[in-house]
Amino acid sequence: MEAEALLQRLRELAGMPLERATAMPPAVYRNEELHALEQTHIFAHDWLCVGRAADIPNEGDYITSSINDQPIFSIRGKDGEIRSFSNVCLHRMMRLMKDSGNCRRIVCPYHAWTYSLDGRLLGAAHMKKTEGFETQSRSLPAIRTEIWHGWIYTTLNDAAPALAGQLAALEPLVEPYRMADYIPVVTQDHVWNTNWKLLTENFMEGYHLPVAHRETVGAWFPANDTAFPTERHDNFTYQTFIKTADATYGRAHPDNTRLEGRWRYTTVMPTVFPTHMYILAPDHLWYLSLRPQGAGQVRIRFGIALAPEVHATLDNVEKYTADMLTFFEKVNGEDRFIVEGLFQGTGAPLAKPGPLSWLEREIHDFISYLSARLDAPAALATRDAAPVAMRGGPARRHP
Repeated sequence: MEAEALLQRLRELAGMPLERATAMPPAVYRNEELHALEQTHIFAHDWLCVGRAADIPNEGDYITSSINDQPIFSIRGKDGEIRSFSNVCLHRMMRLMKDSGNCRRIVCPYHAWTYSLDGRLLGAAHMKKTEGFETQSRSLPAIRTEIWHGWIYTTLNDAAPALAGQLAALEPLVEPYRMADYIPVVTQDHVWNTNWKLLTENFMEGYHLPVAHRETVGAWFPANDTAFPTERHDNFTYQTFIKTADATYGRAHPDNTRLEGRWRYTTVMPTVFPTHMYILAPDHLWYLSLRPQGAGQVRIRFGIALAPEVHATLDNVEKYTADMLTFFEKVNGEDRFIVEGLFQGTGAPLAKPGPLSWLEREIHDFISYLSARLDAPAALATRDAAPVAMRGGPARRHP
């Protein structure tokens, strides 16, 4: 019954104007029945980012990830295409690949069943006495994969609309940056003790930056220059903001010929629902891609990449990268303190959600997305009739 009441509250919040909406109830982040619904109707349904194509540039390069309980790997084939497969052997269900790396063939560490880079079973020793066994008729189950502006997305949903169509309205905003050309310098995996929705919400709102990040990125964030889309989008949201002249990171390199005017110091911060979020700046990008591990833990893939002209003109790439990583590890540490504290707070008997600021517009978008996915018919009816922007707010708007 609690899950039904939570869904009803999400419907109500999605149907409210932003100026009357509150944050989500604390049980939204802890209820196990709701978490099970998320696994089915969100994570097994939508496109999920597993990393960047530039992370696996060469034939045989691979990265691993998961969708709910399904381990997967994404690998670049001999033809240069990136494909994804079930990361489970066809024999005794052993996990095939671990972490990331390069291989000429995929070999199971249990009985050495061997697969090609396109998932076909090539060899299986000591199976000649097994009646009807043929290697050529067996292949690893393929996972739908699309590459969008250098990001690798996968889904278990064969009926999911093409990702490019879902993100078409975002394309004009990010295309001038040419982020597919950004060069990866850091990729890490971490586990934090919080709910995935708290981390998603924290990333997408700038309200906390001057406070929680006052010693790092918060000092470069003029809040009143934050801008949001004029329309609500079903599959993503974003904001843009400028970086001040004293920002260490976030302004275009002199050799950048792609961006003009204010876009040379403007950062785009998209969140592609449910769990892919990134900071796209003229000189760098950094991103998070999340995988919940139960209601109270989340696995995070974190990465940093540099604009090509920045990377090309560095005298010491290793030192620059190390300094940048130190800085963003401090930013992540500030966020970890917040989101783990938030999760602890949601368990308090007296915890109640407060009203949203205009700077938390994207949280309202996220509530609408969650409501639509978890309880579609009622949510869509209320959401489509609701205003999406804070009336009279100081933020500019983007198309």
